[in-house]
Amino acid sequence: MKTHTIALIPGDGIGRDMTEAAWSVLKKAAGAHGFALKGTVFPWSCAFYRETGAMMPADGIDTLRSFDAILLGAVGWPAEVPDSVSLHGLLLPIRKSFAQYANIRPHRLLAGVEGPLKTTRFDILCIRENTEGEYSGAGGRIHQGTADEVAVETSIFTRKGVERILRFAFEQARSRRRKLASVTKSNAQKYSMVFWDDVTKQLAAEYPDVEVTSYHIDAMAARMVMAPETLDVVVASNLFGDILTDLGAAIQGGLGFAASANINPERNAPSMFEPVHGSAPDIAHLGIANPIATVWSGAMMLDHLGEKDAAGAVMKAIEATTAAGIGTAPGRDRTDAITAALLAAL
Repeated sequence: MKTHTIALIPGDGIGRDMTEAAWSVLKKAAGAHGFALKGTVFPWSCAFYRETGAMMPADGIDTLRSFDAILLGAVGWPAEVPDSVSLHGLLLPIRKSFAQYANIRPHRLLAGVEGPLKTTRFDILCIRENTEGEYSGAGGRIHQGTADEVAVETSIFTRKGVERILRFAFEQARSRRRKLASVTKSNAQKYSMVFWDDVTKQLAAEYPDVEVTSYHIDAMAARMVMAPETLDVVVASNLFGDILTDLGAAIQGGLGFAASANINPERNAPSMFEPVHGSAPDIAHLGIANPIATVWSGAMMLDHLGEKDAAGAVMKAIEATTAAGIGTAPGRDRTDAITAALLAAL
């Protein structure tokens, strides 16, 4: 029997319950489709930081490298550890070290879920550049605490980085409805964003079968609300993609349905799968968080591992669960009840 090794990082808050719920669903799907999942749990989190002074051990990246994939719950506990510490101590190093440069986030309404928009006919795949751009971490602060304090944050866009994410997005569009929307702010950012637009035009010549449209970020935000059904694949830089995918989560009914994948397309290192939502400290102890986003992320993981039938079965179970009205309203159904419905649907 084929076995996939998975690094499980439950993280903080609701991440722990969400990971446990998703893992039970994924394990059942694996058993039903003739393969096994072997999980190893790592306690790396804000609690780990409070105990050790680090979000993960010094050899954490080397430890993760041997796994086939990583399933992450949620990381963050801002009351005790600043988000800038938790993000730069765990999530970003994993993404960058493993060249997980393609962040994929699907946005559509599940059966039985009511979004805030009048339309239900949208299916958007957001592709976010995941390792450079505005989140490169280049910059610093000097003269801190004085009237002369200066803070500099430098966005870094390389031809390699921009070209590979755009090429990935073109390929995704080619496999779907052959429409690609490239998002920048080139009227205001005349170097980095004009560069992005130029590379988009150059690559478009290699994909004559894909209809390419360039949007400014503000216009795209409006289009996602007013006419989401006109969009197919949307590609954007790290910051713009981050913002647009939270908007995408909103129009698909909330963060409880927002899945994501951090992909290494070359497959020379593990990819990581995680829900878009955070650790939700305010409800972490209530047992009412929705595990569907993590389960959906897990389905994306199975698909990436080549287990497409099992991935499809998990997605059908999600749709059957929400179609029955379970897990469709925030806080109404308990986590264990939604999980039980997902397992029953499998």
